[in-house]
Amino acid sequence: MTATSFGILTAPQQVAYADVLRVWEEADEVPEIEHAWLFDHLLPIGGDPDGPILEGWTLLSALAARTRRMRLGVMVTSNRIRPPALLAKIATTVDHVSGGRLDLGIGAGSRPSVPWARREYEAHGLPYHDFGDSVAALDEACTVIERLWTADAPFDHHGEHVQLTGAWGNPKPVQRPRPPILIGGRASATLRVVARHADLWNIPGGDLADAVERSALLDRYCAEIGREPAEITRSIFLPVAYDDPGATRDAAAAAVEAGFSHLVLGLPAPWPPGVARWVADEVVTPSRAAGAVG
Repeated sequence: MTATSFGILTAPQQVAYADVLRVWEEADEVPEIEHAWLFDHLLPIGGDPDGPILEGWTLLSALAARTRRMRLGVMVTSNRIRPPALLAKIATTVDHVSGGRLDLGIGAGSRPSVPWARREYEAHGLPYHDFGDSVAALDEACTVIERLWTADAPFDHHGEHVQLTGAWGNPKPVQRPRPPILIGGRASATLRVVARHADLWNIPGGDLADAVERSALLDRYCAEIGREPAEITRSIFLPVAYDDPGATRDAAAAAVEAGFSHLVLGLPAPWPPGVARWVADEVVTPSRAAGAVG
């Protein structure tokens, strides 16, 4: 049975750098919290739409330098925002800054039907293609990133979405052969990319029955290409309510029972003092003590 791990996600919107840093430094001293995550948006998706928001990868590198133990990542970075070869270089740098603690979280990007998503892309002059195109681009991006991390010589890549000449990754990531790749999403097309490339798959919570159905579909896609489904750790996002930790404990127990062993607890801002210790004491430890999670 896969061991269960608990992590936190702190969305860097409507907050200051000092706020995020405080929570991550606190969490790094709490062994029950094994990983920590940011998200990848350029304009707020909650609260004041014109409020402050920090860029995910720059912030992640700063936090990597100020922590020593937790694994860390962006859940999930949008493949629409940065060319994959550039993303591979950024991720390699964070892996070095962190001493080899990076999980690369990546996804196709939000669907065109989501109004706030289109707004943030248009505001930054970024292309916003249809979802089918973005999933195909994600598949190719993962191929390019993996090759940059592992190739022993410069190479060219002339694909449908990525054109590279003399591509070369040096230095390589600290983690060998490469950092783990976490792909987020629930669409069937995305799950085919997960089956080909991912070490972890994350679904953003919601209806657990749907998550179970999506996980079974991923199993089938793995079988189609001859991959063992158990090679892909199942991850789920669970929101935390400070006034009702029991609801999160119940959700965690149900998720683990359903086969999800990588649990990401979303901590809403503003973050109370000692929130990392609180979530360990009120959610993680009771869940383990009850035998619901391993």
